[in-house]
Amino acid sequence: MTLQHDQKYDFLVFIGRFQPFHQGHLAVIQEGLMRAEHLIILCGSAHQPRTVRNPWTCSERELMIRGSLTTEQNNRVHIAPLMDTVYNDDSWVRNVQTTVKGIITAQHKVPHKTPQVGLIGHSKDQSSYYLNLFPQWGSVPVENYQSISATPIRKQLFSSQGEDFLTSQNALVLPHFVRDTLDKFMRTDDYSAIQSEHDFIEKYRQAWQNAPYPPTFVTVDAVVVQSGHVLLIERKARPGKGLWALPGGFVDGSEKLVDACLRELREETKLKVPAPVLMGSMKQQQVFDDPNRSARGRTITHAFYFDLAPNKLLPKVKGGDDAKHAMWVPLAELEPSKLFEDHYFIIQELTGM
Repeated sequence: MTLQHDQKYDFLVFIGRFQPFHQGHLAVIQEGLMRAEHLIILCGSAHQPRTVRNPWTCSERELMIRGSLTTEQNNRVHIAPLMDTVYNDDSWVRNVQTTVKGIITAQHKVPHKTPQVGLIGHSKDQSSYYLNLFPQWGSVPVENYQSISATPIRKQLFSSQGEDFLTSQNALVLPHFVRDTLDKFMRTDDYSAIQSEHDFIEKYRQAWQNAPYPPTFVTVDAVVVQSGHVLLIERKARPGKGLWALPGGFVDGSEKLVDACLRELREETKLKVPAPVLMGSMKQQQVFDDPNRSARGRTITHAFYFDLAPNKLLPKVKGGDDAKHAMWVPLAELEPSKLFEDHYFIIQELTGM
């Protein structure tokens, strides 16, 4: 049953990325604490590598949030990481439900009374469609406070005028504690690395700014699995320098998708498996087209899943072309925080891991 707008909740759930935490987020929290005894904050895009879109870890974002609240507010706020599942909404919904249930079980002191649970947030764009994914919960809609968005804040922070931004009037969209936290962050190697990535992406985008239409890029990726291991490379250039990635790249104008995939696979890993064997082991092909999957712009990739026959000896591989290294990694040891773009989720989707 959905509660009326002015009724009290036991728990309200606020889902966001908080990259970074700003006054708009703070306004939602304050409203939530007026409407509910407890506020559960799910920190999205957890366990991702540092990028321009996701610069701060979940623990760093929790610090920003808690440092902006009073002691009394912090006692009623419960923060947990929420990992993306980009290509599986059902799995994401299940993760939300499981996390919320665990917190409610720990915090609800009246076991004989069913807690009243609701979602709080505003539909600023299609990324907030999750408000419609939980019909069993109530809903508290809130206005977008001063139309603040984290995207232009990040853009200014990582531009060449980043330090000037924090001392400008524009920085007042950030709570005081967050401004101090970001000032310290800007003196770290992590900030310098993200800023370099930001500059690379800006130059990349500028090269296409005179195109008559926004460009859409087509790439291919190879998911090669053998004996519970997946073949990965370490990227040696930006974007994603140093991250693990699937072998792949852009499609030439004169080749078919599968031919492009096999070419990139050989160029980047030197995999010595004959093409007929690879083709015979191909189990699936799938398109991955999340609009935010690549910072370089709209990039649609076609991933090919090759499941090689089990063998105690994995084929020898060696990094080449855009790959610093090539290696076989056990599927159980994959870490989303080390993988480029959405490659972790591509592997997850195709292998069913």
